Amino acid sequence: MASSGSWRQTPLSVEVWGPLACFTRPELKVERVSYPVPTPSAMTGLLEAIFWKPEFHYVITRIEVLAPIEWIAVRRNEVKSVVSLDQVRRLQTDRTARYDVETDRDQRNTMALKDVAYRVHAQMKLAPHADAPAAKYRDQLRRRVERGQCFSQPFLGTREFAAYFGPTGSAPVDGVPIDRNDELGVMLHSIEYTDEGERYHWFNARLQHGVLEVRDPLGPDDVDMPKASWRKGA
Repeated sequence: MASSGSWRQTPLSVEVWGPLACFTRPELKVERVSYPVPTPSAMTGLLEAIFWKPEFHYVITRIEVLAPIEWIAVRRNEVKSVVSLDQVRRLQTDRTARYDVETDRDQRNTMALKDVAYRVHAQMKLAPHADAPAAKYRDQLRRRVERGQCFSQPFLGTREFAAYFGPTGSAPVDGVPIDRNDELGVMLHSIEYTDEGERYHWFNARLQHGVLEVRDPLGPDDVDMPKASWRKGA
């Protein structure tokens, strides 16, 4: 992965905001607890919801926090189990089979963020099979952001927390990063999906004057964090 200072092109910039956000820490998935700022992985997914093609992928280089970090506790109903593909196939083919959500429901707490606003900076890295210059895809993203168009509804960490988006200057805040410094510790950088399951990549995160510079991920032996092998074949 290229560092944020080695790109030749000016980063693409998108502002996103919403009433609620939850960038779930992977090690705390039962009772959801959000990171205090977005993860690069979450912002990659948000941009892909606006515009995506297999000819490139996004590299998040910087995230600016434009609204004060405020927390809110949310209690909601969730199902306790994960429905497998075999169960889905059985439910589709056997008309007598039923899934009773009432017997599988549980109340869980979520520590989320409220009234959030961010300015995301990203680059596009072309795939080897790309048949057009990066400028073409960059312009397509800019046009979609300016028009408010998206492939699917962008969200802030979890799908029920929808995101608004627009070009720089469109968020309902003054546009200046908050004056806050914080050592955030080890943060999720990205998720790689392999035949062996999800593979997490991490980086040391630091908020300086409201700006999170996305550093290169740590090596596999540099940090002892969840591997999520249980998601193999999910």
